[in-house]
Amino acid sequence: MSAADAAAGRPATRATTPRASAVPAKAYISWVALALMTTSSVASLRPSPTMAMYGLAAVFLYVVPGIVFLLPTALVSAELASGWTGGVYNWVSQGLSKPLGFLAVWCQFAMTIFYYPSLLGYVASTLAYVFNPALAANGLWTALVIMVCYWAGVYISSQGTKSVAGLSSAGLIIGTLVPGALLVILGAIFLGEGNPSAAPMDASHLLPAWAGIASLVLIVNNFLSYSGMEMNAVHVSSLRNPSREFPRAMFLAMGLVLIIFILPALAIAWVVPAQQLSLTAGVMQAFDAVLSEFGANWLTPVIGIALVTASLGGMLTWLAGPSKGLLLISRQEGYLPPFLQRLNKHGVQQNILVTQGIVTTVIALLYAFIPDVSSAYWIFSVITTQVYLIVYLLLFVAAVRLRRTQPDHPRGYRAPILLPLCVVGFLASIAALLIGFVPPSQFSGGGVGVYVAVVASGVILIGLLVPFLFYRMRKPSWKSPDAAATAEE
Repeated sequence: MSAADAAAGRPATRATTPRASAVPAKAYISWVALALMTTSSVASLRPSPTMAMYGLAAVFLYVVPGIVFLLPTALVSAELASGWTGGVYNWVSQGLSKPLGFLAVWCQFAMTIFYYPSLLGYVASTLAYVFNPALAANGLWTALVIMVCYWAGVYISSQGTKSVAGLSSAGLIIGTLVPGALLVILGAIFLGEGNPSAAPMDASHLLPAWAGIASLVLIVNNFLSYSGMEMNAVHVSSLRNPSREFPRAMFLAMGLVLIIFILPALAIAWVVPAQQLSLTAGVMQAFDAVLSEFGANWLTPVIGIALVTASLGGMLTWLAGPSKGLLLISRQEGYLPPFLQRLNKHGVQQNILVTQGIVTTVIALLYAFIPDVSSAYWIFSVITTQVYLIVYLLLFVAAVRLRRTQPDHPRGYRAPILLPLCVVGFLASIAALLIGFVPPSQFSGGGVGVYVAVVASGVILIGLLVPFLFYRMRKPSWKSPDAAATAEE
């Protein structure tokens, strides 16, 4: 659906008329598939063992960030997407300015640069646990898994949104919902047989023990567990009735995310004592411990393969979303060179994905073969997380501005108490941004000043300087004549 159609209130089904161009006819996805894509990009079982160590307090540690960050993000994104197609770049462009819209979509895209090696490094260690745990420390194994999985993801993403929606939804079901449900069922059976819970489940343990700034870091870091809820709004035009179906997808995703984060963590806490949980072995060790209680350790490799499936599904979602947003605004405004704007026969931004893949491959090789790169890579991950928070700051401000400057613009959904929601979400994002400058206990590269200087320099370089240079170097000839048609796909 085009922006003109949205403004006139015309139904999205009119966009199905084929155009005589290289862009293929539109393939719609269901709102349930979009909800599963969104859930896949946000939720996973990876943090479950870590949060299980806090027992019943895990509920508090997830619900509070859910209220102050997840809820505002989901509701505000639902309103914006039901009124303006194109995702965060169009929302910020309409609400604030086009340069800030480019900044928002760049920051969303830049975050993924270090996300893929981290996620696929987890995939490598999980697969190693399935075949041979000793491989987890093998740099060649890690590098090969990262590169093979990423480039396979690029190929799948290049086949179009419908392929990504199907595979990411399948990955979520096979690798997150089914294993998570298994954990909860086994935990319930464990308690039903009369076994005491390994972690206290009484009201006095609902709140985590207060440990000063460390407690604040723990709570605020969980804000970022919910990042990505807005990312799949770029696919809103792939829905048959965006104004009705996108809010439904957001609410379903929000419920699934909370369930996936909270219930499996509690199930592990019921069965496995906190002192037996390993943060390095992670979720595979937790599954093995739970399954051993029922003599079903033979299922551990099967669970490992399922978890890998979920991670790869999440990667596909992140590949498809931010890069498409960057493509659309770049074609409309000429922010990227024509080479990076080219589409393949399926209308997918393959050159952007390939260019990013080259960077990902280099990072993977360095991360795998140079020991000292691990700590540096970890700092880069912190920097890109900080960069991503810029997106949320711009999103909440843009939503308030759009409600005031375009109050009569057609919206399929209007978020209740929008201003308070945006204020809460903005303050939560600021808190997360500030906490990111607090050195963790693992940092041994110098004092607080060194850490703050490194992170701040990285944020300025990746989040501000690079998009500024692209903006300054843009040329009128870089604009694509069929940008409006591309934006409808």
